[in-house]
Amino acid sequence: MRAFIRRFCIFPSPAAYDAVTLWAAHTHLIDAFESTPRLAFLSPEPGSGKTRALEILELLVPNPMLAVNATPAALFRSVADPALRRTVLFDEIDTIFGPKAKDNEELRGLLNAGHRRSGVAYRCVGEGTNQAVVAFPAYAAVAMGGLGNLPDTILTRSVIIHMRRRAPGEQIEPYRERRHGREGRKIGTACADWAKTVADALADAWPEMPEGITDRPADVWEPLLAIADAAGGTWPDRARAACLELARQGVQRGVSLGIRLLADLRFIFDGARALFTEDILTALWDLENAPWSDLRGRPLDARGLARLLDQYEVAPTKVKINGKALMGYRADDLADPWARYLPAPAAPAGSPEPPEPAEPGRSEAPTWVPETFGVPEPGALETEPRPDSGHLMCPRCGQPMDPALTTAGMLAHPGCLTAQVPATGAGVPEPGASPEPFPPALTCEVPEVPEVPDFSDGTQGPPAAASAA
Repeated sequence: MRAFIRRFCIFPSPAAYDAVTLWAAHTHLIDAFESTPRLAFLSPEPGSGKTRALEILELLVPNPMLAVNATPAALFRSVADPALRRTVLFDEIDTIFGPKAKDNEELRGLLNAGHRRSGVAYRCVGEGTNQAVVAFPAYAAVAMGGLGNLPDTILTRSVIIHMRRRAPGEQIEPYRERRHGREGRKIGTACADWAKTVADALADAWPEMPEGITDRPADVWEPLLAIADAAGGTWPDRARAACLELARQGVQRGVSLGIRLLADLRFIFDGARALFTEDILTALWDLENAPWSDLRGRPLDARGLARLLDQYEVAPTKVKINGKALMGYRADDLADPWARYLPAPAAPAGSPEPPEPAEPGRSEAPTWVPETFGVPEPGALETEPRPDSGHLMCPRCGQPMDPALTTAGMLAHPGCLTAQVPATGAGVPEPGASPEPFPPALTCEVPEVPEVPDFSDGTQGPPAAASAA
């Protein structure tokens, strides 16, 4: 099938041939999937091969309906019968959505609803006052060809092939329906026979998506990747490469004005905490290949900037820079839409890798252990852990401190703080002698661990008991 398409069509890349071939195969299997991607052949000028591509697909897909300027009512009834599910090949789609067509919302709604198997279009049917609401099933495979662009709601549901006029060195075989039609239909029939053998398996298939393909692009490419996996051979790798290439092109070409503004503002701020509105506008006007200096015949002004950013809940505010206070924008206010709507900025070349985060719960206590230790001098603070415990020691009783107490800022057991301290030398062993136990008055039981205080209320320092220690 791919070789047959390649004989008569010039596409911009090998990925486009793979995508169109997989789309033609999926039209025989749309009942196995929850959604069907639209296929859009778009070009800036006529004579770029869009109609020829649709004519070739007409031979390969089931129940084709090649339409030009069809009405919504005709399309509703053409795709409503699941037993004769039509594959709609809509040429000159720009006449429906162009600037002079007043945006045909009914047809746009049908194309959007038919993207999913559960999609229906509701219409009133009847005569006079005897009307009834009828749900027309809208699920159908649709390929389109047109000049310029299409509404975003359709482009985001489409595999987009940007067509170009054939260069002098690009040669294709002249297409004649009488000569090549039978050959193409035989290929379509063979594809339909193959589809029957894999339909049950594809109904439960969940193909692995390439990295970064999520949400709507994943819905678009899931059926095509599943079919590539079923075909085997080199198709799985080629399909995923085509997915990444065409999805990236769709994102770059389908950026809205607001997203473009956010991206340009992140470039202009470049680490600055705030900028004046007048400086932002000057920088936007100076950007090459940007629309801000000639936006609908006039440059973007402060009011237009505020209106575009208002949809992202960003408003101008008074900022002070170098002792001068004027209206402007803060990077902190733009940080949220930057993170939500723009890809993460690439790290500068040669920048070090970020350090690995510390393991949670690891003790911050000193890890150095003295070579010898004994009973601490009365009143001395032992801040090193014993080798056999790993805990800080109470300076009064010599027993290990509970980590919760030290975290709370306490340096001794609460019971030891009120115990009587022996006189100098009392109970302290001679050098080299084995230490004797402390008198009973200094022996304490480890009390119940108090709850660790919460410092999030703004208080500074440890609690009063710890300060007394």
